[in-house]
Amino acid sequence: MVVSAVYVIVVYDTAVKRNPMILRTCRQYLHHVQRSVFEGELSDAQVRRFRTAVEAVIDPGYDNVLVYTFPPGTTAQRQEWGRPQPAPTDIL
Repeated sequence: MVVSAVYVIVVYDTAVKRNPMILRTCRQYLHHVQRSVFEGELSDAQVRRFRTAVEAVIDPGYDNVLVYTFPPGTTAQRQEWGRPQPAPTDIL
């Protein structure tokens, strides 16, 4: 059985008191790219678990989480302008 993965980019804007919780949640699933930006490949099941975990942490009346998904077979083009960031090292 082949499990297809989608490429995911997550950007969040949350209240300061919830920042540590959303940061921890995102780090469990994705590469930490920049302050509130994460990216990586997830299976459909992982996306569902990630969404459940995020929704348990945020206040939907205040916080905002943007999730961009790229279907299997497509390639996200990533460009980095300005000072380069080191490669992620905090992946499980």
